[in-house]
Amino acid sequence: MEMSIANLRKDYTLHGLSESDVDADPFRQFQVWFNAALAANLLEPNAMTLATATKDGKPSARIVLLKGFDERGFVFYTNYESRKGHELAENPQAALVFRWAELERQVRVEGLVEKCSAVESDAYFHSRPVGSQLGACVSQQSQVIDSREVLEARLEELMLENANQEIARPAYWGGSRLNPSSLEFWQGRPNRLHDRLRYRLTDGGWLIERLSP
Repeated sequence: MEMSIANLRKDYTLHGLSESDVDADPFRQFQVWFNAALAANLLEPNAMTLATATKDGKPSARIVLLKGFDERGFVFYTNYESRKGHELAENPQAALVFRWAELERQVRVEGLVEKCSAVESDAYFHSRPVGSQLGACVSQQSQVIDSREVLEARLEELMLENANQEIARPAYWGGSRLNPSSLEFWQGRPNRLHDRLRYRLTDGGWLIERLSP
């Protein structure tokens, strides 16, 4: 029997989230929740939705991988000539969403994105497997191509050209850092009365506010 999509639902019962539970610093609180996701052996706990928009407000979203975070923000790497790269260049406002379904949690992050330094981008690029480095050189991300064979042929060429030597990071590929102005921690609760605590950056520091579900 085919199930109605409208009837798909789950009640959330694992945890609660109160103001007395959380750290005053949102980055330390994120570390606590991220460590819990790691301990639960979730599949790609660093996967996050990145939402961007054109200068005219047309939105787009995709999954990218978090590659680092600290008090400066959340770092991911990409082709700067991709769709998201172009959108961030003309409108640096962006949002992230982490969803850890098994823990009945999600985190939303909003703020401005800027490019990481060349030093940071070089260090991460050369920490990647060689195949991933070459893949970044091959791909003209988001551009129309004739076939997959085009990619594979170019990969073979680069493998021969770069045999036994360090691969140079393409100038169009590197890191971006989202510097948050707000972070929201969401914990599922019964009867859809979920806990939502938002950290909002003010002149006096981070303000913690409870939002209605």
